[in-house]
Amino acid sequence: MYLTIRNRLRDALAAFIQQTYGVELFVVLEKPPKLEMGEAASPVCFELAKRLKKAPRMIAQEIAASLPRIEGIARVEVAGGGYLNAYFDRAALWNELQAEPSGEWHGALAQHKKVIVEHTSINPNKAAHIGHLRNAVLGDTMVRLLRQSGHEVVVQNYIDNTGVQVADVVIAFQHMEKKSLPEVKKLAAEPHFDYLCWDLYAKATQFFEEDKARAANLRGETLKAIEAGTDETAEMATVIGDTIVGYHLRTMARLDIYYELLARESEILHLHFWDAAFEKLKASGAIQFVAAGKNAGCWVMPWGDEGKDAKETKDKGELSSSNEPSASPEEDQAKIIVRSNGTVTYVGKDIAYQLWKFGLLGKDFHYTKWPNPPGGKTVWATTAGADEPGAPHFGGVDVVYNVIDTRQAYLQDVVAEGVRALGHAKEADNSIHFDYEIVALTPRCAAEMGYEITPEESKSYVEVSGRKGHGVKADDLITRMLQAAEARVREKQAEMASEELAKTANALAVGALRFFLLKYTRNTIIAFDFEDALKAEGETGPYCQYAVVRIRGIRRKGAESAANRATITSDCLKEFLDSQEGMDLWELVLLNGSLDHSVEAAIAAQEPAFVTKYAFQLAQAFNNFYHKHHILSEPDEQKRAFLLALTELVERRLVQSLRLLGIEAPEKM
Repeated sequence: MYLTIRNRLRDALAAFIQQTYGVELFVVLEKPPKLEMGEAASPVCFELAKRLKKAPRMIAQEIAASLPRIEGIARVEVAGGGYLNAYFDRAALWNELQAEPSGEWHGALAQHKKVIVEHTSINPNKAAHIGHLRNAVLGDTMVRLLRQSGHEVVVQNYIDNTGVQVADVVIAFQHMEKKSLPEVKKLAAEPHFDYLCWDLYAKATQFFEEDKARAANLRGETLKAIEAGTDETAEMATVIGDTIVGYHLRTMARLDIYYELLARESEILHLHFWDAAFEKLKASGAIQFVAAGKNAGCWVMPWGDEGKDAKETKDKGELSSSNEPSASPEEDQAKIIVRSNGTVTYVGKDIAYQLWKFGLLGKDFHYTKWPNPPGGKTVWATTAGADEPGAPHFGGVDVVYNVIDTRQAYLQDVVAEGVRALGHAKEADNSIHFDYEIVALTPRCAAEMGYEITPEESKSYVEVSGRKGHGVKADDLITRMLQAAEARVREKQAEMASEELAKTANALAVGALRFFLLKYTRNTIIAFDFEDALKAEGETGPYCQYAVVRIRGIRRKGAESAANRATITSDCLKEFLDSQEGMDLWELVLLNGSLDHSVEAAIAAQEPAFVTKYAFQLAQAFNNFYHKHHILSEPDEQKRAFLLALTELVERRLVQSLRLLGIEAPEKM
């Protein structure tokens, strides 16, 4: 509602200024530092003064005196040297909030858009780790926010099943472990295959370090075989990749994260997406063939910004090994799209994939249902075979969010530049790299997980590395959080039935983990800690959940229902909200009406942390309200009815804001 009223004010001011002064302006609105100065303020008269050659305060006085009535605005006053301060109609906002079904609000979109959010996108070669969880939780929350605002969103998970990381595990099975295809299939059918591959991948990294020439030869041969897709090596890669994807889906489902499409890199090759993109890129001159020098035999995209990291790490949520050499300036100047051996780098495949997302490639995938998806939710996967009956169409969207960590910024720029070079500037601009920093561990958390840490790490944080086999596996972390949450619930609710206890502990653990990963802005390195995440005080998920639990306790204790509660008269409502004594009540009402503003701000800035901040502030404001007012024992029946209605409004808003974060509030804690 706050955003709706602000938009009405902005539109009314813009229309009045255009009609009265013949000037078209975008009206900037700000939030005054104190509520006594109104709920919205505009400095538009200062800009208008430059054009009209008049004093800004004089213009402000003219506008305030003549501006037609605006729904939801009680009055507009002049402040300072020419500010226009708007005061909301408090009773009107209260009545609108009460009239909303189930406390719902609807996004005030200027334009409905079809959007792809691609997130998680873990290399299917080992178990997921905590860094991947940040990617998935950020992406999933952005999906929830966009959908709440009215956008049509498709959730995609890119599966790089033909890349170097999968090839490394295939090499490890074939050349280190001496396993045949039937033996790998048998291992894949046993539990914890993803953990087995985690260890094997770390061993393979060491194996490759011992002889880099051998590594290059093996990788080249294996990648070619996987891309061709015709022999046992390719089939082994498929077994490994598909099995690991299944584990990843189940891991993310534990955090209520699901997908609509698994877009597999193998189909980009087998359905000749890359061939189509390759021809377009060559014809446009966007890529060039190198005849001599270090990159001889390669197709490259000329690219500036010398010194940026052009490493070819595909894993979209994984921390790179710090001792790997940076790309040379020459590689930075000419980004390799096709290697000299004829294999395509993932950047090349990503350009083709990005063109498909926008409906610009002239080709489409075929689709089949993924077998045994978690939660019984339908998940489609790309296939080179025939479409399964009833398969939907994917792609052809307006905006694409690629959730990939910040170290991939340069490579994402190359992808966008490839789209732009083909004449699609709008789509290049709408290719949004939703980047984020790494997740590390506090020394205390690392010790709890049984990791040895160096003296230097004990002073700051402990980085994770999938290549080294160092890090917290996502499933281990979630299980550890569940165990800690269950112990805390059992301590407080000793008589709780086992089924309810498990459900409550799950809500608490998932809420604590998701909130912790979301509350930091994306450019912040997170040092994860169990104790900090599970705290019931401070800016945590459990603190916000407990506010809802407290409200539900009040409702259970209250003898009055909505049916027999006193009707609040307009005079009493005015007294409660407009008096100086009722300022804290108005602040809480206004905060309840501001979720739409927080969501739109989060989308505009691509910062879900804005919504975690909103939920925390609302929970904190309610707790202050709870300690100040005697909600159930208030002797004045009108005020008691108002306090109870406000309490229920807070509950609805808190529940909704937490759901946007993927967090459920239990009945008890």
